[in-house]
Amino acid sequence: MSATDGRDGASGAAPDLRVRAARGTIVSAVWLVGLNVLSLARGFVVAAFLATTDYGTWGVLMAVLATVVWLKDVGIGDRFVQQRDDDQEHAFQVFFTLELAVSLVLTAIMGLLIPLYALGLGQDGVLLPGLALALTLPGLALQAPIWVHYREMDYVRQRLLQSVDPVVSFLVTLALAIAGLGVWSLVIGALAGCWLQVAAVLASSPYRLALRRPGGALRDYVSFSWPIVVAGGSGLLIAQGTVIAGEAAVGLAGLGAIALANNVTRYTGQVDKIVTDTLYPAVCRIADRQALLEESFVKSNRLALMWGVPFGVGVTLFSEDLVRYVLGEQWQPAVVLLQALGLVTAVTQVGFNWTAYFRAAGRTLPFARVAAITCAAFLTTSIPLLFLDGLRGLAIGALILAVVQLLCRMHELRQLFPRFRWWRQASRAAAPVLPAVLVVLGVRLALGDDRGGVAAAGELLLYGAVVLAATAWLERDLLREAIGYVRGRRPEAVAA
Repeated sequence: MSATDGRDGASGAAPDLRVRAARGTIVSAVWLVGLNVLSLARGFVVAAFLATTDYGTWGVLMAVLATVVWLKDVGIGDRFVQQRDDDQEHAFQVFFTLELAVSLVLTAIMGLLIPLYALGLGQDGVLLPGLALALTLPGLALQAPIWVHYREMDYVRQRLLQSVDPVVSFLVTLALAIAGLGVWSLVIGALAGCWLQVAAVLASSPYRLALRRPGGALRDYVSFSWPIVVAGGSGLLIAQGTVIAGEAAVGLAGLGAIALANNVTRYTGQVDKIVTDTLYPAVCRIADRQALLEESFVKSNRLALMWGVPFGVGVTLFSEDLVRYVLGEQWQPAVVLLQALGLVTAVTQVGFNWTAYFRAAGRTLPFARVAAITCAAFLTTSIPLLFLDGLRGLAIGALILAVVQLLCRMHELRQLFPRFRWWRQASRAAAPVLPAVLVVLGVRLALGDDRGGVAAAGELLLYGAVVLAATAWLERDLLREAIGYVRGRRPEAVAA
């Protein structure tokens, strides 16, 4: 496929779109996987310097902020990438106006939610840190110029700008946590990362920021985005329901365990978003070419499964060692949740990027359907199980919810890609992991109860080595193709 296949009518002399998209997906994914490791490490490393109650307070704040950000993520940037206006600066300013308006409204909403949470939970400690954290929302709106680089598939500049926040947040948070600032180390770190990234983005913006009346673009945007809003509302209910029910069922220390375990799904969610978002501009350009759409979906999903399934299973396999030898015994209640969310991570990788393909096709209604079913499953399984069996019940509920979401996702995907068979993807991804798990369990059986931290670290290295070797052999053709794209070789050369 050449660049002339895109709907922009780009010149035939432009770089091949397949190579450009594949290189951007792989390179930026690898780059930002590393950056998001910092976020994951921040969550676990800082836990060593905080009390469980401090971490529980941070869990409450993150639940509120994540919920508000979900509501903010209503497809404004996606719609900007999809549009083909003749005056791109004007189009950018229209969508920036919408983004800023939504962000200011949600900042006010968060300012109201935090006092209500403090009052409802009886935890005054969340009030001031929560109000301070709300100041990140206007900062996210001012980072809108990143959309322009994203739409133009200028991945290097986009990723450089997006790297400011996680790097600064990690360094500031770690320094302040060591200094003994408790939950404020996380809050100040988040603010520093967000606003320094704003400064970098504004300095590199190709268009000036200005407010424009949306006009007819508003109606078009609403028809595109209302199912995304419904999906965000489902996320709101699940996040808030977990916090409120968790505080009632297991207390603030239990919420700390939930927040710690959620680092796993938050990390994989961020990585999945990186891959999906990187691919989205290219998907928009080939939205009317069914064969290419299906090929890109299947191959990108296979690449994601190569890391997602081993990572998730590895978390399940080594969670107890992580707590025993790294975090400390005070985090022992979190083990069962870590193990469950590791398996959830592996399951959710199957068809993880389905939303990009439906958005590119303008078919967002399935988002609302899946969200409604997910929300109903959460209310009828996860919440009752949490009250019946505490954190273990919540872990079982998370596994049930992951299976429900998988079945819904696969049903919708069959409407877009009738030939897609999810079980083939899942079995292919499980093949390199199974021997690694068996080897580690065999070593543990041989060592018995005398194994210590050094043995656990050796088992982790052994697990990774077996997975890498098995993946390199079983997926050698796809890996060879992917490496060829990264090197800039055209599809014909790769096939040869």
